Amino acid sequence: MSRKKFDTGAGPSQRVLRVGELVRHALADIFMRGDVHDDVLETHVITVPEVRMSPDLRLATAYIVPLGGKDAKPVLAALERNRKLIRSEVAHRVNLRYAPDVRFRLDETFDEASHMDSLLRGNRLPLIDQAEQEDGLNNDDGDHDR
Repeated sequence: MSRKKFDTGAGPSQRVLRVGELVRHALADIFMRGDVHDDVLETHVITVPEVRMSPDLRLATAYIVPLGGKDAKPVLAALERNRKLIRSEVAHRVNLRYAPDVRFRLDETFDEASHMDSLLRGNRLPLIDQAEQEDGLNNDDGDHDR
């Protein structure tokens, strides 16, 4: 029976997740220490909430968020300009057979979560409050613990 080159199971393997976390810590350390000398990167605080690795560990997709979400395009452009230097710095910090090629993407999960929260708070809560008030008017026996 032959083995598949890549597992198409439920998700990434433990090793892929562990290496992604190591690369994330390495990138955060690089940005925190200011090891990349770029005018745009030196004036921004960058958060790396997630790094996703390919199954062969040769490609790392780093999701980044500039502090406050401002100036995302110039920060992404600066990271792309310094991609080779960042790759070599990651290679020094993470002991792998191959240094992963690093791609940078803007992390939009915080914006999506904020949008969902505003939708839930804006539309859903008044309906809940109204239903609770109607229930309180109908159940006026004083026993609310049931």
